[in-house]
Amino acid sequence: MKKSFLALSFLTFTLVFSSCREEKKSEEQVKEVEVVKEVEVEAKEDKGILERTAEKVDDEVNKEVNQEIEKIGDDN
Repeated sequence: MKKSFLALSFLTFTLVFSSCREEKKSEEQVKEVEVVKEVEVEAKEDKGILERTAEKVDDEVNKEVNQEIEKIGDDN
């Protein structure tokens, strides 16, 4: 009798605390974010740094030469 009472109380105890227990629900909010990033890409030139620098210097020299020609004037 004692064994059946212990078995029945253990079974009741197990059913009460396992089947009726609510599981804690954790509310997780998942946000999907779409990031659009615009990046300006410089066109890659075929010329190297020395060639580009030489072109700038040539432009400056040409301007100076043109100014000197204008100072001298047109002899025609």
